[in-house]
Amino acid sequence: MSAISTASNKNSLAAKQDKQSPESGQFLTFVLGGEMFALGILNIKEIIQYGDLTEVPMMPNFIRGVINLRGRVVPVVDLTARFNRGTTSISRRTSIVIIEMEQSDQIEAQSIGIVVDAVNEVIEIPNADIEPPPSFGAKIRPDFISGMAKKNGRFIIVLNLDQVLSIDEMLALGQSIDQPLALTSESEHEH
Repeated sequence: MSAISTASNKNSLAAKQDKQSPESGQFLTFVLGGEMFALGILNIKEIIQYGDLTEVPMMPNFIRGVINLRGRVVPVVDLTARFNRGTTSISRRTSIVIIEMEQSDQIEAQSIGIVVDAVNEVIEIPNADIEPPPSFGAKIRPDFISGMAKKNGRFIIVLNLDQVLSIDEMLALGQSIDQPLALTSESEHEH
């Protein structure tokens, strides 16, 4: 009996370590603007076809809108816009990857959708094959990158989900966008 509880303790410890180090293990690869990106599969809930998006006024440009996912309102982030590279062009292969983000102040995980050009496959990347992110030269913010993996002679950018989808930062950006608009509309009414 103690051997079983020891084994289950080791399994739960391994699961905790995997969550802390998303660089090891399986990754979902996808294309965005012609570049290959990867996300650890632990946070990925599902992949759905792009569509049925409701735009929400006064949102930052990288929030494409919201979708109804089995009765839950899920915000959808356009990663291309989040990386300050314009917006994603919608095509037949455009998908929404639903990710669950743990929030320390919430009981339930927050679901967030991200728009990608095309989903490729789930691949295994050994931790040894992931190098630290470059300090310069990347086309996206360095804190958005968890590491650089090489697979079949091609680089794959491993994203740092906690930074890319930081709820606090996205809310702050949304509020800073609201402020100038509120001031402009007040000044327009005065004249």
